[in-house]
Amino acid sequence: MELRKAEFSDLSAITAIYKDAKEALKAQGIDQWQDGYPNEESARADIENGTSYVLADESGVFATACLTFGHEPTYDAVYGGAWQAEGEYGFLHRVAVSGTRKRSGAASRFFEELKRQAEERDVKILRGDTHQDNAAMQRTMEKNGFCRRGTILLEDGSERIAYECLLETEEKERAKPQ
Repeated sequence: MELRKAEFSDLSAITAIYKDAKEALKAQGIDQWQDGYPNEESARADIENGTSYVLADESGVFATACLTFGHEPTYDAVYGGAWQAEGEYGFLHRVAVSGTRKRSGAASRFFEELKRQAEERDVKILRGDTHQDNAAMQRTMEKNGFCRRGTILLEDGSERIAYECLLETEEKERAKPQ
């Protein structure tokens, strides 16, 4: 399994993975990503911005995510909670795995890469969000050291569960004797 930055030649694979993820969410009765987003346009923008990553093996691309550092406007306000820390942060968006590769650890691999890139940049805060009905992503985030911090609102007013991981805290937890 190879993690790499996406290239424009990956565009059709990424959009196929998005389509597969949308269908899986719909089949579970989750209304996330049922409005046409994410799509080829968002995938193209992520590639252009250098924030699109894919997981691939000999059979081709099977997972994608957007890894970003900077400011996410929808994270400015947290309702029913608060961020634990202030400062620069990294975040993942549009994590999607082909239906044939679910439960392969692919989503966790993106979180590992986000942590690695954060450490390189000396960034200690990671954030993310997911739909309140997306139990699989909630489990994945919690398994990867993210804690619920409250609710954020997307631009369209939709609610998402906000998560945060403080890398210094995670390092201290790993260093504790077992």
